[in-house]
Amino acid sequence: MPLFAAPYTKQGPKLKAIKRMNLGTLIYTWLKGVQVGTDEFANRYYRAKKDTLHGKEKRWVLYGGKAEASQIPPEWHAWLHHTSDQPLSEQAALSKSWQKEHLANQSGTAGAYRPKGHAYLGGRRAPATGDYEPWTPE
Repeated sequence: MPLFAAPYTKQGPKLKAIKRMNLGTLIYTWLKGVQVGTDEFANRYYRAKKDTLHGKEKRWVLYGGKAEASQIPPEWHAWLHHTSDQPLSEQAALSKSWQKEHLANQSGTAGAYRPKGHAYLGGRRAPATGDYEPWTPE
């Protein structure tokens, strides 16, 4: 056991949240933030009470899990980047019948897209048809 090791203690949800995010952002949020809403990924969205940045109100998100920007749904992305003035409404949260559910970026995971012939899928491609003729200058 290391000389200065802390004894094991059970961590509550607030302490786990503090460890996941930047402590400065968390303190700023407590002092100057107003919660605007949350999404299905437990991300919490805030705006500043008074502070502005380049003439616009400051807006930010505290992620519910791993800090991954692709986990922000399009409606909240629009609000964060001042594309829409109003935060997500209940009407906008309802998805249309033709919309797919929001999915975070899957690159580097088992859910990533792999085309036919990818090495992970056996590496076998369809045989070439021979209809390709390269261009040669005259």
